[in-house]
Amino acid sequence: MGKRSGRSAEGRAELRRDLVRAAVDLFTARGYDDTTVDDIAAAAGVGRRTFFRYFAGKEDAVSPDHELGLARIAEVFETAHPAEPLLPLTLRAGETVFDLYLSEPDTARKRFALVHAVPALRDREAAMVHHYRRLFTRELTARLSGVEDGDLRAAVTAAAVVAAHNQALRRWLADGGTAEGVPACVVHFRKVADLLPLHEGPDLEQVTRRLEQVARALER
Repeated sequence: MGKRSGRSAEGRAELRRDLVRAAVDLFTARGYDDTTVDDIAAAAGVGRRTFFRYFAGKEDAVSPDHELGLARIAEVFETAHPAEPLLPLTLRAGETVFDLYLSEPDTARKRFALVHAVPALRDREAAMVHHYRRLFTRELTARLSGVEDGDLRAAVTAAAVVAAHNQALRRWLADGGTAEGVPACVVHFRKVADLLPLHEGPDLEQVTRRLEQVARALER
């Protein structure tokens, strides 16, 4: 059984990557409007029906696996230790998405150029940014419940984290978009920490104490 059989998680992931590479390459070479789903499927060595098992349309094939990215962020928050400080937890959640963009630098560079040039792709990417921001807002609001201006802190933090993520990716691209530049991209993203309204203060100290009490109760 080959790795691209689609019968294993690894095989499905590899086939999805092949379809994304084919779509990005064809959109870059031929243009978005002149490339069809059949073209993408043929370039990836699969049929039309297989393509639609992975994507709703050709506009989806050029994007990273955003469902996986959202699931990773949610998992970080769901599995975090109750005593973990909110600031590093938030950064850690944001960093889980980087490899969706940066694991294949050549594809990433082409994707960024396409999203900038094709309105349909740009609109879809903007919609996904909204989903990431909403997820962070929901998770942070729950953790800041009872804190003065907690909902405002959550909304501001969510917007800043998502914006910093995108800005770090653009900086990485401007610097050449190489695999060697990925660590610097992550470091740049982490600079957002100094801008977030999650630093230790009277209200957040109270939250931390409450979380520590919960952690001690769970450890008994």
